[in-house]
Amino acid sequence: MATRKRLSPEESRAGALEAARTLLIEAGPQAVTLKAVGARVGRTHANLLHHFGSAAGLQHALGAFLAQDVCDRIAATIRAGRVGAASPRMIVDQAFDAFDGEGGGALVSWLLATGQEDALEPFAKAIHEMIEDVHREGEVAGHSADVPALQTTLTVVLLALGQSLIGSPLASALKLPEKTARDIAEQFVVDSLEKMGRQAV
Repeated sequence: MATRKRLSPEESRAGALEAARTLLIEAGPQAVTLKAVGARVGRTHANLLHHFGSAAGLQHALGAFLAQDVCDRIAATIRAGRVGAASPRMIVDQAFDAFDGEGGGALVSWLLATGQEDALEPFAKAIHEMIEDVHREGEVAGHSADVPALQTTLTVVLLALGQSLIGSPLASALKLPEKTARDIAEQFVVDSLEKMGRQAV
């Protein structure tokens, strides 16, 4: 009889978070429970309790996981843009896709609706650290990200979140193309880059 591979704590946690992300996309945040994730990864309820403490802990960890993942991808796109291999629209699309098709917006809405505002801190922290990192790489080491970069990021994230929650029906009611919010976000990125005196990424 085949034996199940013994995973390290890090591998077990990562596998659970990947399963939680799949459940989030497939069925929404209410489906992200310890029982459902355990069934997906073949782990016991007790095992997941050890890693996350509770269903709320799992959802908090999922929020941090999603935020870090999208920030890593956006940072890679910005770096690619510095050598002409990416565009502002690619950055915008990654942010919008993370909140919409990948379930980030639904998770944020769920956390707010259930009084878990503190779970949003990882989103803000990951975004700020990403901006700091890519800014240091592009400028003089040790300088913090400037205000235009932070303001533009805030605008893009708010537009992406709003689009994921009500964007399509609102655009339809206003008789605007569904991609209008993405177009606006892209222009904010372009304008910000011009203000900073950089080449478009």
